[in-house]
Amino acid sequence: MKSVGNEEANRVSVLATEKRVILSMGGKGGVGKTSLMTALAEWFDRNHIPVQLLDLDSENKARGSFAHFFGERAPKINIYTPAGLDSFIDRLVDGAPVVLADMGAGSGQVTYEWFEKMYPDVAEANIGFTAIGIVTSDPASVESVLAWAARLQERVDYVIVENSLTQHTDFLYWRESAQAIEFQRVFQPAVIRMDYRLPELENAARNHGVTLGEIADRATPAPELQKASLVMRAQSYRRRMFAEFDQVKELLLP
Repeated sequence: MKSVGNEEANRVSVLATEKRVILSMGGKGGVGKTSLMTALAEWFDRNHIPVQLLDLDSENKARGSFAHFFGERAPKINIYTPAGLDSFIDRLVDGAPVVLADMGAGSGQVTYEWFEKMYPDVAEANIGFTAIGIVTSDPASVESVLAWAARLQERVDYVIVENSLTQHTDFLYWRESAQAIEFQRVFQPAVIRMDYRLPELENAARNHGVTLGEIADRATPAPELQKASLVMRAQSYRRRMFAEFDQVKELLLP
């Protein structure tokens, strides 16, 4: 990770931004990025905050993608073109004040290069950035977050999500490794948690392209997701996830 020196000199607060781009750190796959971003999209909807959704995962996933959950509301953008990530800017000019972009695994290099070229001018336009990193018990998920931070540095605010992929997840590497501790000391990320979800619910939701909110509100025709116990589980997951987002709302709003 890049040497960070004095945190007071390196940490730059996002000042009076008029627009905000929230992007998932698309590093290691399978850590729950899309599940988190889907819940976040519903948090914006529940709070009546206009938000533009972008599916920037280059993999053509038939199931489990942002576009699968939200259809035409989350257009799929090819970021591997010279101006691919300019979609951040274009969608903010006359649209919603917030862009929620679900990045795919392996999207780091193209994102770093875009920030190197575009960030100074974008910042002058009062557009702020929040990078959301997902960590699990797997050290590789932490290393992915650290790799992104080493390149993005203070140009973004950081929200880290401790995602419990099992009932008793151990976040030892995230909480005790020297590099992770240094990242936390310097960049002072907000840390929230995502609860372990029953595979019976999570897998069926992904297969059908049904959001947590749709299950909680009994708005899905899928029979296996209409079970009273799963509806109540979805309501509980949503309530607790929304409470986590409420804690960091200053990093999610313009």
